[in-house]
Amino acid sequence: MTLTRDIIIYAVVIIFGVILATHLNVVVSGSMEPVFYRGDIVAIEPTNFFGIQEFNTSDLNVEDIVVYNATWYPAPVIHRVIFKGTNPQGQLYYIIKGDNNPTADPADVYPNQIEAKVITYGGNPGQNPIVIPYIGYITIWIRGIPQSA
Repeated sequence: MTLTRDIIIYAVVIIFGVILATHLNVVVSGSMEPVFYRGDIVAIEPTNFFGIQEFNTSDLNVEDIVVYNATWYPAPVIHRVIFKGTNPQGQLYYIIKGDNNPTADPADVYPNQIEAKVITYGGNPGQNPIVIPYIGYITIWIRGIPQSA
């Protein structure tokens, strides 16, 4: 009985850990200050969670904060949607910008580049993100991510 119970407890802890890890993102730069800061962890809704589509990347709105695969940076970027449009070929695209950056990101972002959307509370898109302050510094330190990232 005890062995079975222990196995069940370990399985639940592992499953909970996997779910939690895939729904959190470490902020590695100050580009979104003062909404969140380097070293904060934000709660995210991934586009694909083990084959389950949590949201449709075509349904994003201006003000939503997203994590996306940038063509101009080697790691995922977490910034805000500032424009949603359609190019002359009929493709949906977004213009995205860090709140603390003077200009928009250097390339349009297409729905297939979006990895996740930041989870917010209070009913206003992109406002009041769920943030755990400072805890992400552990990951930043372990990965050796420089301040300028």
